[in-house]
Amino acid sequence: MRKRVVIKVGSAVLREDNKLAFSRMENLVALISKLKNEKDTEVILVSSGAVAAGNITLNLDRKEVINRQALAAIGQPLLMKYYKQYFAEFNIKCAQMLLVAEDFDSRKRSKNAKDVMEVLLKNNILPIINENDVIANEELLFGDNDQLAAHAAYFFDADILAILSDIDGFYDKNPNEFDDAKILKNVNYIDESELLMKHTANSEFATGGIVTKLKAADFLMKRNKSMYLSSGFDLTNAYDFLVDGNHKSGTVFKTEK
Repeated sequence: MRKRVVIKVGSAVLREDNKLAFSRMENLVALISKLKNEKDTEVILVSSGAVAAGNITLNLDRKEVINRQALAAIGQPLLMKYYKQYFAEFNIKCAQMLLVAEDFDSRKRSKNAKDVMEVLLKNNILPIINENDVIANEELLFGDNDQLAAHAAYFFDADILAILSDIDGFYDKNPNEFDDAKILKNVNYIDESELLMKHTANSEFATGGIVTKLKAADFLMKRNKSMYLSSGFDLTNAYDFLVDGNHKSGTVFKTEK
């Protein structure tokens, strides 16, 4: 049976200064192509970055929800343009799926999304998912694509969710405050207090932080699914884990059976 992986990449990884981080995007595409073409793995990409991409074209105050929605509307086709361009170099065709939380709550809509997903994967098309920011007010205010990715991994029956972020793993203490902080390579339980911590996003375009990653991991662990968290800036550890099966760094969240 073919392995199915959901890979989520955040805005902090896809944006650099006032432009898209094209080199990182190319590196991500190369990783996905290796999984698809050499490891015969089905990949679903959940990509943030629409607001950040739109802001390159139009400089609006991102504190206003309506402005963030407008920027997302501008940025989404830009993102897809570059993804299609880079994936074409590896003979990979892409499809876009814009979803909101309600799509997973509705039995009819979730079935429709599942059916479309299976058709795409069966025909070797790479689905690229993003939150439909233009209508998803709540996501723009409080949410993040980490939760969307967790739901996608569960509802589309992936073997694992890999979040590639500006956070390279889950530490035993805050690495920004303690020099001796160490990455926890394996986590099989998340305490409720850790899920209630204040959200801290490192990028002005990010809406998440470590808390949203923990919530995504908790959602999957409660459903017997696993999650891997690693750096999206340097993909060495992601290659080691996803391609070679060697867990050298990054955090795997998985319940003990």
